[in-house]
Amino acid sequence: MKVLIDTSVWSQALRRPSAQSSSAAQEVLVSELKELIHDGRIAMLGPVRQELLSGVKTQKQFETLQQILSAFSDEPVRMEDYELAAKNFNQCRQGGVQGSNTDFLICAVSMSRGWPIYSLDRDFEQFQKHLALQLYRA
Repeated sequence: MKVLIDTSVWSQALRRPSAQSSSAAQEVLVSELKELIHDGRIAMLGPVRQELLSGVKTQKQFETLQQILSAFSDEPVRMEDYELAAKNFNQCRQGGVQGSNTDFLICAVSMSRGWPIYSLDRDFEQFQKHLALQLYRA
């Protein structure tokens, strides 16, 4: 089964650890992501790719990150996914929970494919209270 990887996981895993900042949690995350990659279970969405590439400081960093991410093709997003994302947005908003369009698109693709979401963003735990989401736990 594929696993949708959220921007937060990629960002943490791709962060260059210094001697001071490397933590056991980051090592577990990187190890888990490597295992998912090795098993061919990574699912990438175009909006996640865009978020990762946005705000990179230098052209060299952009090109390096672009090359790393090129190993993963984007999961096609269908009209029904966008419609479900809007429905999820409305449902969560009625329950007092806000989120980004990208997050709700991730939720929709997850729900329509039956794939869990691997995220460090606690917003997905809030969405899960209103939506039939599976969250991936390392």
